[in-house]
Order: sequence, then structure tokens, then C-alpha cells
Amino acid sequence: MTTIVGDTSALVSLGVVAGERPDPLAILLENHSMLVPELVVDELRSVAEHDDASAVAAQSVLDRYESIAVETVTLEESFPLDDGENAAVSLANDSGADQLLCDEFNALALVHASLSGARLVTTPLVLTSLARNSRIDASDAARLLDRIGNARSWDGNSYVERARATLDSES
Repeated sequence: MTTIVGDTSALVSLGVVAGERPDPLAILLENHSMLVPELVVDELRSVAEHDDASAVAAQSVLDRYESIAVETVTLEESFPLDDGENAAVSLANDSGADQLLCDEFNALALVHASLSGARLVTTPLVLTSLARNSRIDASDAARLLDRIGNARSWDGNSYVERARATLDSES
């Protein structure tokens, strides 16, 4: 089974459409081993305390807490991103995870360079992969990408545009 370490940003992104049909978060949790650092759970709880769409999304992820393995990690003091990304990268490296799910689009090069073996994946890539592997229809993936993109303010993002083009060609 593929092991994925989830970062707060991507989990909130998937939480935007949690409970919809199809539900990409549910698909990931059913077919993969999901690990998250304790610091990411703390960040999700903090986000969930607000009164906005991100809070609802974070709570949707926390509602599936029993399907997620939570681990404590030692932070790399020199890592130049916030503690959540630091913890996710550290957990991915320490656990030998197959993938790190992260939507910190402005820092993906740094996150990628910090990984020792895990493949960096984003929510748009997850949606296109689910469509390519016939887990969801490409048209559903495109709809979900639009919903997440609107909620997360992803207008003009090159990762999202590339995923959109891929999904449009597969529809």
C-alpha cells in the first residue's frame, strides 16, 4: 500500500470537497496509508476554529481522524518553511513514505529539494491521477478542481492550469 504524508495545505484543499461524490479524500484514505505529523493535526485544529470555508474543510479532515496515522517528529531547525511543512517533510523522509502531499505552491521547489525519497504530489496532481486511473471521471475531477481552486484562490496557478488542460483532454 502506498504511504502518503499529508501537509495541512493539501489536506485543507481536499477537505473543501470532502463528502461530495466522488470524494477524493475518501478515495485516498481507503486506498493508501495516510500519515500526518502531529503538528499538522494541530494546524488543522487551529484552522477549524475560524468561521470560513477553510475551517469547514479542516474540520472535514479532522472528522476522518481515525483513518489517519499521526506521528510526532523532530523538526529540522534549519528548514526555512513553517513548522507544518517542516514536520511533513521530516516525516516523509523519516518514515520512507512514497509521497508527500503538499499544496504550498510558492515553495514546492524547496519542499521537493528537501525530500530524500518521497515523491512530491499536489492536489491537482492527485485529481488527475485519480482520473487517469479510472477512480473518478475526468469531468468530475475537473469540477472538483474548480471547486477547490475557487475556495483556495488558485486562479492563474500553473499547476492548476496544467491539471485542467490534462483533464480537459481526457474528458
